Amino acid sequence: MYNWISDAALVALVGLGSGLLLGLAARLGRFCTLGAIEDLLYGGSSLRMRMWILAIGIGIMGSFALMGAGLFDPAQSYYLSIRWMPMASILGGLMFGYGMALAGNCGYGMLARLGGGDLRAFVVMLVMGVAAYAVLFGPLAGLRNMIFPQVDVTDTPPGLAHMISAATGLGIPALGLAMGAAVTLGALASRSLLSEPSAIFWSLIVGVAILFGWAGSTWVATHGFAAMPVVSHSFSAPVGESLLYVMTASVRAPSFAVGSVAGVVLGAVVGSLFKGHFQWEACEDPRELRRQMLGAGLMGAGAVLAMGCTVGQGLSAFSVLAVSAPVTFLAIFAGAALGLRQLITGFQPAE
Repeated sequence: MYNWISDAALVALVGLGSGLLLGLAARLGRFCTLGAIEDLLYGGSSLRMRMWILAIGIGIMGSFALMGAGLFDPAQSYYLSIRWMPMASILGGLMFGYGMALAGNCGYGMLARLGGGDLRAFVVMLVMGVAAYAVLFGPLAGLRNMIFPQVDVTDTPPGLAHMISAATGLGIPALGLAMGAAVTLGALASRSLLSEPSAIFWSLIVGVAILFGWAGSTWVATHGFAAMPVVSHSFSAPVGESLLYVMTASVRAPSFAVGSVAGVVLGAVVGSLFKGHFQWEACEDPRELRRQMLGAGLMGAGAVLAMGCTVGQGLSAFSVLAVSAPVTFLAIFAGAALGLRQLITGFQPAE
């Protein structure tokens, strides 16, 4: 595209810039999936869950506004170009959610923790990235592909707006905007959220980061010379891809995923230093580290089966209204609820 930068490096910069926003949101805005679930189930607060839903609504409206403007085609995304497998979404989501509870955070949250100086998060990220690639391309890839073969979509994309449009003839952008507006208004129908302007602001920032990924990767794909995928953020397999890039950068081009992972860590470093929270931490209890490593392995494998994590399915796939998104997110929620109950109450009956 340009003489001074390759298409791969340019899309990596898109990932870096939008990932930085996500890192700042995690450290300064306390934007966190597991934290939102724990607050809702045990803390008596729905604020952070409403932040997540608001980010989803913003992402949906923005994605279909970009589509209406001809700047993005959701059908080109990974989530709408691969046949949806309900059992993969459910099983993978349950594995990811349970593993997230054991590990203490999702991939995105672990990157944010790493940016705050938590060395335990570094170990968890290594295990999660290796586990994801073992299932995606490694020794377990054949078994995964045999049970859950990924087949390209040749008819209507598995997206809510696309399916409703095919049945009714209504315009896809209009349907997406209407559904996104409904989700946004539903999130804002709460005094607790309306009374926290900073929470609304950081939800907006997260939604913008997802949209920046879609718009930026689309622009490079349509204006560049190399065949580039249209992508946005996810943080399981991309961690494994980033590990490979660190080890083989001399023979491997950068990617959106590599930039995204680096951006979240950089944003988290900046955010933690700004708040004065940066502190080196390590694990003093081997049993705790063992539990976290087990959780990391489950997260990596589960995310590959479900084709995304809390951010990949819970934000990026939701923003294009993929049918897989609500199913996977509910499965992640259920798995996390089970894991949290085991950790907090040990499955003891209530007295």
